[in-house]
Amino acid sequence: MASRRILILDDDSAVGQTIQWIAESLGFEAEFVTRPEEFFARLEQKSPDIITIDLVMPELDGVEIMRLLAERKTRAKIVISSGMGSRVLEAAQRSALEHGLSILGVISKPISKEALLLVIGHGSECDQLPWVEEQSAHGEVFEITRQDLQNALDRHEFVMAYQPKIECGSGLTAGFEALVRWNHPERGIIMPDDFIPLTEETGLIDALTAQVFDQSLEWFSQSFPESDLKLSLNISAKSLVDIQMANNLSALCQRYQIDPKRIVLELTETSAMVDPILSLDLLTRLRMKGFQLSIDDFGTGFSSMVQLVRLPFSEIKVDKSFVMFAKQTKESLTVIKSIVELGHSLGLLVTAEGVEDLKTLDYLNSLGCDLAQGYFIAHPMPGESAHRWSEQRIRFAGSHSSDPAAA
Repeated sequence: MASRRILILDDDSAVGQTIQWIAESLGFEAEFVTRPEEFFARLEQKSPDIITIDLVMPELDGVEIMRLLAERKTRAKIVISSGMGSRVLEAAQRSALEHGLSILGVISKPISKEALLLVIGHGSECDQLPWVEEQSAHGEVFEITRQDLQNALDRHEFVMAYQPKIECGSGLTAGFEALVRWNHPERGIIMPDDFIPLTEETGLIDALTAQVFDQSLEWFSQSFPESDLKLSLNISAKSLVDIQMANNLSALCQRYQIDPKRIVLELTETSAMVDPILSLDLLTRLRMKGFQLSIDDFGTGFSSMVQLVRLPFSEIKVDKSFVMFAKQTKESLTVIKSIVELGHSLGLLVTAEGVEDLKTLDYLNSLGCDLAQGYFIAHPMPGESAHRWSEQRIRFAGSHSSDPAAA
């Protein structure tokens, strides 16, 4: 197996050298640089698996470096280091996540060997995620055109992955969220962030949504015909212009003999609604037909609060950026607690996404949060694997533990 590579950017040579020594002791091929131009040159040459970035530097600061990495669609995992306070570190990490970068961890300066080992040691394990989580062509960047997407739709190259949701209190399976991937014949699995925006821009989002609904409901009806489990499906705000969507989705549920009450429609980017009045009409009709309605990524903007009051939601989904920071910052804990209390005061179900450790799951349970999903519970997986996972959870229920990994 080829050695893993780590590239270190820090204007302090002593810090950079220390990180390099520790990384090499873990089996990494490590190199540190002090200047941004050297960093980007090495980035092209070495294609590192992990990058560590000092947040405060005299030329380009770490936030600017990460913005440039996002423009390059960098797939390496990133470690942020700084002597700034926790609020600044959290903001920098949130900025990186919103740019689509993969953050491995944050380390406060002065850097301790133990803290660094904990973060990059985890990244050295080389564990393989399920096929649905792999990136296309080993991080190769390529331009996607409208014709590429149209061809993919015509050839039915879009496939589904399903991520389990569990009840925070009992640990039992509550349902699944359906997530689309593009299984490109040459480039492998392409993740939605790389093609969903273009499908919205080119007007192909409705055709993609139709295929997603059809595949997902067929799988759900075959896998769980006699069950109370629920299936969550994502709807782009750009799709809320067809008043017939409610009738079409109802007809699809009738075809697959699924009670609409078992379907949760997760609405993303509520601020991007093309026609707010038509959207309100459509979403109201969907609720009248029995479908559940979830406001996704709640807490990331003022528009979320406006839409929560305006639209007939039945569920709030706490944004993963808060949940992922839960064990690191008091501020995130406070926000999560407030959202759970707000949701329950309005009679809504509350789901937290982005759960990555037992401590966070236990905290959510202590707040009375209803449902949780995240890598600690399970990664998104193909349909057959999701069905097997659910069966294992049923067998596990007789000897319940709060640790989902025990299943």
